[in-house]
Amino acid sequence: MDHTIDELNTLSDFVRWGTSRFNEAKLFFGHGTDNALDEAVVLVLHALHLPYNFPQSLWNTQLTYSEKREVFNLLHRRIQERMPTPYLTQEAWFANLQFFVDQRVLIPRSPLGELIQHHFAPWIITEKTTRVLDLCTGSGCIAIATALVLPEAEVDAVDISPDALAVAKQNVENYGLEHRLHLVNSNLFENLAGSRYDLIISNPPYADAYEMENMPPEYQHEPRLGLEAGEDGLLLVKQILREAPAHLTPHGVLIVEVGASQDTLVDLYPEVPFTWLEFEHGGEGVFLLTMEQLLEFADSFSR
Repeated sequence: MDHTIDELNTLSDFVRWGTSRFNEAKLFFGHGTDNALDEAVVLVLHALHLPYNFPQSLWNTQLTYSEKREVFNLLHRRIQERMPTPYLTQEAWFANLQFFVDQRVLIPRSPLGELIQHHFAPWIITEKTTRVLDLCTGSGCIAIATALVLPEAEVDAVDISPDALAVAKQNVENYGLEHRLHLVNSNLFENLAGSRYDLIISNPPYADAYEMENMPPEYQHEPRLGLEAGEDGLLLVKQILREAPAHLTPHGVLIVEVGASQDTLVDLYPEVPFTWLEFEHGGEGVFLLTMEQLLEFADSFSR
């Protein structure tokens, strides 16, 4: 280690070295960045407590020896442990908002962020959306982002994991939303008897058995509870489809991310006219159904 540190002196040196070593180690990128260079930049700046808009003109400034050790150790952990970068920094971004994360929750990476930033247009009428439910909230990122774009709405954020809700609580407090964003410990709708919502949004676990067996090492650091969804990846989604009508208002809308399980879902319910949402910045496997459609195909979902 000392030999390497002696040869590296500037921020640029460490970014270049980290990028090379990340590529050499064939790391997987999919938790906020999609390439070795961006990953190295994030880690170097974090280790030095510098902002992401740090001026380019200062990238060739020299580091102290203690700073070099901090940077090296963080880059080395990324390689040796295959730990996703957001767990190393305890920071993740979703819908242009910053969230605290650790290994109690999945790292935010859903295309739903783009939908939220567009205020769910054209799918909901903002002024008529006064109650929202986020199922499987994890870090709370979807619930919080939704609450911020729908300032008049009361939001319930549900998770089965007390550990996840502890992380979500910290994020809710960071955004000062305690007065209208309520965290609920529940197995999906179990503890929501009598509650109805204008919008139910969910990014539930949807990894099937094959995906769980073949995930890159980085994913092994995430809680299985947030990923695993039975042999076909639809264990929770099928329950949501069955039970959502009891919790939607007459004009309500259900939006669920199923990711790579999209084809399996379509094959399972070929008669159901799912609306599959499109995203400008990538992402797929998000469907929308209205309350009317859920009632119309209730028999299909109860099979």
